Amino acid sequence: MRQNVIMGIGSSIEETRTLVRDGGGFALRRDAGGRYRLDLHRLPIDEVEKRVRVVGTLVEDELVDVDGVSAV
Repeated sequence: MRQNVIMGIGSSIEETRTLVRDGGGFALRRDAGGRYRLDLHRLPIDEVEKRVRVVGTLVEDELVDVDGVSAV
């Protein structure tokens, strides 16, 4: 799990946090505040409001192109 550090576009992201609905999409609510918006290739409906591990790539400020979501 990564700590809260400033990461640049193209950085790999691997975080375990809470998956939440965000308007018409999903986001990863960070424990220290803030959130990552998630560009998901599959919809993890069963994992909403639960702790999940997200692996992906930062493609914009606070937007992650997600490679995988798994329950923890």
